[in-house]
Amino acid sequence: MKLYCLSGHPTLPCNVLKFKSTTIMLDCGLDTTSVLNFLPLPLVHSSRLSKLPGWVSKDGTINLEKRELLDLSTIDVILISNYHCMMALPYITENTGFTGTVYATEPTLQIGRLLMEELVNFMERVPKPPSATCWKNKEIQRQLPGPLKDAVDVWMWKKCYTMQEVNSALSKVQLELFGAVQVSPLSSGYSLGSSNWTIQSHHEKVAYVSGSSLLTTHPQPMDQSSLKNSDVLILTGLTQMPTANPDGMLGEFCSNLAMTIRAGGNVLVPCYSSGVIYDLLECLYQFIDNANLGTTPFYFISPVANSSLEFSQIFAEWLCHVKQSKVYLPEPPFPHAELIQTNKLKHYPSIHGDFSNEFRQPCVVFTGHPSLRFGDVVHFMELWGKSSLNTIIFTEPDFNYLDALAPYQPLSMKCIYCPIDTRLNFLQVSKLLKEVQPLHVVCPEQYTQPPVSQSHRSDLMLELKPPPMPYRRCSVLSLPFKRRYERVYIMPELANSLVPSEVKAGVSVATVSAVIHSKDNKHTLQSVPKPPPAPPSKKRKRVLEEPPAAQSPKPLLSGAVPLEGFLATLQKHGITEVKVEETPEGHILHLQEQDTLIQLDEDGTHIICDNNEPLRTTLRDLALRFLLKL
Repeated sequence: MKLYCLSGHPTLPCNVLKFKSTTIMLDCGLDTTSVLNFLPLPLVHSSRLSKLPGWVSKDGTINLEKRELLDLSTIDVILISNYHCMMALPYITENTGFTGTVYATEPTLQIGRLLMEELVNFMERVPKPPSATCWKNKEIQRQLPGPLKDAVDVWMWKKCYTMQEVNSALSKVQLELFGAVQVSPLSSGYSLGSSNWTIQSHHEKVAYVSGSSLLTTHPQPMDQSSLKNSDVLILTGLTQMPTANPDGMLGEFCSNLAMTIRAGGNVLVPCYSSGVIYDLLECLYQFIDNANLGTTPFYFISPVANSSLEFSQIFAEWLCHVKQSKVYLPEPPFPHAELIQTNKLKHYPSIHGDFSNEFRQPCVVFTGHPSLRFGDVVHFMELWGKSSLNTIIFTEPDFNYLDALAPYQPLSMKCIYCPIDTRLNFLQVSKLLKEVQPLHVVCPEQYTQPPVSQSHRSDLMLELKPPPMPYRRCSVLSLPFKRRYERVYIMPELANSLVPSEVKAGVSVATVSAVIHSKDNKHTLQSVPKPPPAPPSKKRKRVLEEPPAAQSPKPLLSGAVPLEGFLATLQKHGITEVKVEETPEGHILHLQEQDTLIQLDEDGTHIICDNNEPLRTTLRDLALRFLLKL
């Protein structure tokens, strides 16, 4: 069993597991942090952005992780744990020869489609000059400003995919699981439809834990019990903010938002169109009346805003128990439905059209993209950035907020960093591993050492016994367990021919001679085919040869020769002078008068008797009395 690591980003994993002749890709996260190296893409021409010094690329490119470790056409299955970890799917399934199957839960599939559609919309609606690729030449790259000149493997960076490629990739997703190994999704508690996976055969079990949460938020709670008895547990997707408490960050978010609105300013929240935004809106639902913000408009602007809000209400089986119970009342599980009905929350596909007519200030705007490089957020940064009354609040932890703000400097608006990451922290995952007790843990190298900026914090790393097996980008691990057993099926006609012998009470054993037939990792015992009769020969043979008589196979012996019983039997047959010596494997009996040694081991009996075949035969027959012949 081998594990290939194709990603260097622990929270955007892409690993490949080879198990029982099956090649399984575990997630295909897309690392979009490379867009921070480029200027924002405004909806309308920005004279300020165009005058910024530096080198400007013409193509909005995204970093694609290493693929040369593995031929993608050999992948049989792709397992998706949550919608953030499927954004690179079109790069994997399209134009690579991929013929396998993708497995994901229904909410992951539908919300993942929305996020891809939003990304494509952000990229395609902005007019761009023709592509420029000469800058990827190493000689030219060295002359570029940092960090572009230090970027690794820029020749692998890709343009954003198209909606045609998205639809083609998602058409390969299936919701029913079958195959050579049994694959099961388990609720991970992180986001709507997010799941961990167990991959198991009849005798081995591998658990894949990615993007999980034990906090009580809107998703269904994490299923921990099904992770028990795993031979190997592959762990990834822990929190990016281990020192930030999500509840504390929510409180800070609400208080800063209220302070800005009371001062007459606007609040900009760059966010994804699904996920944390549901919790932010629920928190604000409880907060706005107490803070006297009932008249403040909230705007959610995204090409998929309406679909995202609707999908969150219909996947009731993937919600926590409290929200599930509301569905049967019937009430909407999320309170943002009431905010929409009372016109406190309005959603728009873009800043054009209805939004421009109904827009009023001060207000709160939720929009994308969190990188501040594309999407409607670029327009609001240009619109509100010059006023110190306004505030931008970062809640997504995926991007360095100082790097995201760099092209907009100097900036007058206030900046608040409240990263909300509900995934497992190191304390929680240590308790989880103590409960489920896997034999071996495999995790990214980053989790086995404290952060560089906090090298004294040993609590910000995994300390396990035995220590976990670390992996890094482009590494290949041989996982530390071997397959010892395999299930074999037997044909009915062969089973009818067996003659069992009882070894002990309730246990019978039978010998079998058969042909094993293996196909699609399923093994079947079939009767040995009889050889076809020889065709009659036209030539007359002088001597009629009789076919050799078939020899019956030697019986198999089962059991052990007990020391006390064997000594008593020897004494009955006149052998009394026996010296017994104990060994690590068993006992050695020295028959002094006969000058013979008998070695009794757990798995065999040896009689050493020179030039006395009758005695050796007698001793053999006495030992055979204690064994069962099959």
